[in-house]
Amino acid sequence: MKIKKEEKPAQNSRNPEQSRVKMTELVLPQHTNALGGIFGGVVMSWVDIAAAIAATRHSGRVCVTASIDELHFLKPIKKGYIVNIDAVVTSVHRTSCEVKVDVSAENPIAREHFHTARAFLTFVSLDESGRPTPMAPLKTKTQGEKILERDADKRRNHRKKLKAELEAAN
Repeated sequence: MKIKKEEKPAQNSRNPEQSRVKMTELVLPQHTNALGGIFGGVVMSWVDIAAAIAATRHSGRVCVTASIDELHFLKPIKKGYIVNIDAVVTSVHRTSCEVKVDVSAENPIAREHFHTARAFLTFVSLDESGRPTPMAPLKTKTQGEKILERDADKRRNHRKKLKAELEAAN
């Protein structure tokens, strides 16, 4: 008689606020190009780090980046500016989640604040062997959270279609 391996009990659901990450960075000379504006790759790195922390907070596991949606820089961020990064889980599927990251900047001298970018990233939760593992469900409460979760399905379908097209092209 074979003994069936028991499944782990389902993880408790978590709300988006439990995953929220707020990072603040100061744009230093090593972050900038010849014109004194921040390198896009620096911002992308900060976005990826904030999103990874949010995904890890939600899943309680190591999470790796699976995709980053388009990232458009709406306004330049200059040396000496303060960059604020806000990340939160918006949707969870079986082993993956979507994280929304908003980037804003402030000129501390002029006391100006402005939105500079938004991106949606997908992360996969991994077990100790590096295999995808289930994440806790997301428990949305507010109307805004529910809209983000609903719209995440549209973004996910778009990402899957694009991935299939890219794989077919190779």
